[in-house]
This record gives sequence, structure tokens and C-alpha cells, in this order.
Amino acid sequence: MKRAWENNIRKVVPYVPGEQPSGNRLVKLNTNENPYPPAPGVKKALSEMDADAFRKYPDPSAYMLTDALARRYHVGADQVFVGVGSDDVIGMAFLTFFNSKKPVLFPDVTYSFYPVWAQLFGIPYQMPKLDCDFRIRKEDYQGENGGVIFPNPNAPTGIAMGLEEIEEIICDNQDVVVIIDEAYVDFGAQSAVPLVSKYENLLVVQTFSKSRSMAGMRIGYGIGHPDLIRALNDVKYSYNSYTMNMPSIILGTEALKDDPYFYQTLEKIKKTREETKIWMRELGFSFPDSQANFLLATHKTVKAEMIFEALKQEQIYVRYFKSPRLDNSLRITIGTDEEMAVLRRFLETYLNIKSHTDRFC
Repeated sequence: MKRAWENNIRKVVPYVPGEQPSGNRLVKLNTNENPYPPAPGVKKALSEMDADAFRKYPDPSAYMLTDALARRYHVGADQVFVGVGSDDVIGMAFLTFFNSKKPVLFPDVTYSFYPVWAQLFGIPYQMPKLDCDFRIRKEDYQGENGGVIFPNPNAPTGIAMGLEEIEEIICDNQDVVVIIDEAYVDFGAQSAVPLVSKYENLLVVQTFSKSRSMAGMRIGYGIGHPDLIRALNDVKYSYNSYTMNMPSIILGTEALKDDPYFYQTLEKIKKTREETKIWMRELGFSFPDSQANFLLATHKTVKAEMIFEALKQEQIYVRYFKSPRLDNSLRITIGTDEEMAVLRRFLETYLNIKSHTDRFC
């Protein structure tokens, strides 16, 4: 029997995060974390942190971090908004900017949190289909709408769109806010941040979770026109003034100081990614040409779900989406060379056994 108070509970289909398994010998390639530690200065700053300072509330404006980000991207501090991971920033942007009765547009194969936010906030939306090569069709984002958001590179495909095409989409949508979600941009795509000075309706969102190895600190930020940032802050201060904790502000600021380490780590991941593409093709996999830190791979004969379950038995975790257009693909994070070697050895053995078994069935 349904209880009366249940009638007033908001019903949503929640976002399903990647599994966070525990253990000593597992190979975790399912949530696109960076396999390398944060910049050495982050560890040093953490060891020197005064715990007594935690008695006080953090700076609600997180000025230390916003100022450091502004200097890095050559924008004003009033053009930077920070939040608890890019999810917090984008969720706040949905709540702030997408209030039209017209549908917000984002791809049918993309970050699966977008429809969750839209449903949670009662925002109408449409999901134009990616083409047969899993690419965004810019013409699908012309015409009336209530806003536009998409990742670049897209997730989970890893395909990057050129800056010229992105600018065309922005030009075609001057009466709404356009959000470019750049969680993976540092791994091989062009950032749209330079376009912020040209388009007042553009918000570019990035994160410390991927390229800066700080997923556990939950630091995200948006860069846009001061009026956009002011509107975001108005909503934030009406909801929760202290979204960014003090350690995140301090350690995030420290992470921005070590460019050599940052770029060295990026190059290691990109090198491993390109080497992985070669041997995975040799094993019969195909995938879009990813410019992110993951591959969306499909095998020519063996179903993705079977491979996923076999890998899991060996404590090798990848991401499997049981959803339309993705149910025969695996999203595989690029780990260290050693982790990818473990994956390769298993797949070579498993696919060899599978092919012999199928041949004699």
C-alpha cells in the first residue's frame, strides 16, 4: 500500500556512476581517472596544511582558485566560476540558464548525466542522433531551442570536434546559452576558451578530475562572460554558498603551478592511448578515433557484455553501457603501460580461446 507522503517525492531516473571496486590486484579502467598522481606540489601542500584552519568556513568565492584559473586562461577573475567537480558546475548551469519552454539540445550518445539534470529540473530536452560514425551533426543544432550543451571531446565516443564547427554552432544559437563540456579536452582537442571573449552566451566547463589527477578533490570550473558567471553565483548563493571546501581551493591552486609535470603526464597518456589503438585493432577491435583518455571499443565477433564479464572475473574493470547504440561497446580508460599490458595479455588469451571454442561448437 502506498504511503501518503510518497505522493510528494520527486521521481527521477538517477545517473549511474562507474563501479568503484576495492582490492589490491585490480586493474581499474572504468571511470576515466588519471593513472598518475597529482603534481608533486599538491602532496607537499597537503602535508603542510594546518588542520586548525578547518574550524572556519572556506571563502565562498574561492578567490584563491578563481584568480589562479583566471591568470592561467588570461581572463578576468569575474569570468570564472568554480564548483564541486564539473558535475556541480554543469548542474548549476542547467538550473541557471535552461529555463525556456523550448527544449535544450544535447546528443543522443553523450554524457548520461545531461538527461538526468533535465528531468530533475523539469527542463524539456531533445537528443539529436549522432551520425553513423558517432559524430555530432552541427546542422542538428540549428533552429529554435532552449539551450545547447555537448562535450568536446564527446563522451563516451572520444571524438573531438574542431573549433570552426563549434563556433558555427555558437553562431547559430546566439539567443540561448551554449555550454561546451571540456572534461577531456587536454588529451587532444582544441579548447573553446578563446571564443569566450567573442561570444557572451558561451560557457566552457572543465575539471581537475581527469588531466590533473584530482577526481577525489571534486574541482570543476566554468569560464564565460562576467554576466553568465554573475548569474551562476546568484543561483549558487541562493542554494549553498560554501560549495568549495578549503583543501580543494588550496590544492587546486597548487596543481596549476606545475605545467611541466602536467604536460609530461598528458604526453604519457596520449602515447599509451595511441599504442593501445594499434594492438586493439590487431585483436579485432574497432573504435572511433578518440582524442580523450579512453576508447569506445567493439569487437568484430565477440559481444561486449561477454568480454566485460570475463574481464571482471579477472579483476579488470572497464565500463559497459547496456543502452541503445552502446550495448556492444566497452569504454576502456587508458591506464599506465603496465595496466594496459595486463589488459592486452588477458584479451589475447581470452579471444584466442573464444575463437577456438566457437570454431568447434
